[in-house]
Amino acid sequence: MTLDARTALRIAVKALSLFVALNLVFALTDPVPALGRLSLYNVLWPGRARLPYGDDPARAYNLSLFDLNAMFASHELAGAPKRADEFRVLLMGDSATWGWLLRNENTLAGQLNAMRLKTADGRIVRAYNLGYPIMSLTKDLLMLSRAVAYQPDLVVWLVTLESFPADQQLAHPIVQHNAEAVRALIAEHRLRSRPDDPALLAPTFLQRTLVGQRRALADWLRLQTYGALWAATRIDQHIPETYEPAQRDLDADRSFKGLLPPTLPKDALAFDVLDVGMRIAAGAGARVLVVNEPILVSTGRNSDARYNFLYPRWAYDQYRALLRDHLQLRGVDYLDAWNLVPQTEFTNSAVHLTPAGARMLAEALAKVIVGRG
Repeated sequence: MTLDARTALRIAVKALSLFVALNLVFALTDPVPALGRLSLYNVLWPGRARLPYGDDPARAYNLSLFDLNAMFASHELAGAPKRADEFRVLLMGDSATWGWLLRNENTLAGQLNAMRLKTADGRIVRAYNLGYPIMSLTKDLLMLSRAVAYQPDLVVWLVTLESFPADQQLAHPIVQHNAEAVRALIAEHRLRSRPDDPALLAPTFLQRTLVGQRRALADWLRLQTYGALWAATRIDQHIPETYEPAQRDLDADRSFKGLLPPTLPKDALAFDVLDVGMRIAAGAGARVLVVNEPILVSTGRNSDARYNFLYPRWAYDQYRALLRDHLQLRGVDYLDAWNLVPQTEFTNSAVHLTPAGARMLAEALAKVIVGRG
């Protein structure tokens, strides 16, 4: 072997050793959570009005990721120290709360803030949008367990039957990719979900290395760079000019998640998760207002059997009664807004509202917030 070949081999061996060592250190120290807390939002760029979510970053200047630290650090809530005269309201829920097909000013939070509400004692109501797409109470609980650190006075938790099935609580990707935090919630609060459920992902040692975490690192970096475009345009969602409207003519199928009439068992629903969320909020000194969010009530074909694509009438009616009785027994504030919005004010699903529909819900909420603030 020539001198040059030996030198090249020695350099290659050293480079490989350094690469292996770097990956080992990365896996052992797990710096990704700490990195997620570092953000250009609320420093160089303004904080986002809703949690990052999206699959069209080129047009939405947004993306979906699994790092809760990075998600919250990018939100305007993280850059807004609570003022003495602020009545802080956190809105929790699914894509309807997040504002699918709605600009930020037309979301529930945006419309509440535009009303410039004040409580009876003169505090200014400031609503923060912490909704996140896909219906899951455990997803909401995971978000709420982080959000209470921001000193809410009121948590408005918007729910719907699709959020409740007990056997689907761990199906949300963000729940699955934050398995350690979810297992801690299960253990501390004795939730019915199993901490060893295979849906909760357990990364291997290789997946914790620098190579294994390259997607998470790239997502964090992309989120920071999209901040410049967010700051310039305030666009965080591509809203198409046309979309497929929510189904009005329905199938005659009366089943719900494999259940058939006449009875919806209460133990099929994750009321334990709802209870834990209310306890966590109360422990942080915040009241909770549970809102059964509006749904599309169809008048089309087979609407005598189903309210909409999601819900057969028998299951949804029993869910409403179960939820009302459960919250009444616990003395929790409750607003049942299920039929508040006419079917004309829904967009592409049975829960997504038009700006006018969101305004109707905001006005109903405003009366409750001001009356009990």
